[in-house]
Amino acid sequence: MPKYDLEWHTQDLEDEYQEYIEATGLISRWSELSDVVYTYTRATWSGHSDVIFPFTRLWFYVGILYMIPKYTLRWRFFRKLGNIVNSETLISEVRNPRKAHKMKVIAEKYDIDLTLFQDEAKKLSRRSFFLK
Repeated sequence: MPKYDLEWHTQDLEDEYQEYIEATGLISRWSELSDVVYTYTRATWSGHSDVIFPFTRLWFYVGILYMIPKYTLRWRFFRKLGNIVNSETLISEVRNPRKAHKMKVIAEKYDIDLTLFQDEAKKLSRRSFFLK
């Protein structure tokens, strides 16, 4: 995973926080909280201890409870999808498979036909209850 500068991580955290603010419903807000936690931990992993987590420590742990299974399931989804499309490279991604622009980036990154990739992702996501 690439490491970026402090400004990039700060902007990324602000974007995720804004998505949290705009989310409605318990599960959506919890999911967005987990994205904020992920973004924060990625910034600290990149060596930026100046990044401020916008919630209390308790909310950090609440976000972790959702983040770990969410990103693990997404990672497994893309591994399985890579096997389906006969990708010679193991796909290691945790992006939202319901967002077409993110799927395009992944297909390009792994040199996979976009139409095939999206079609097989739709089929696989129908069988993946927790990705809905």
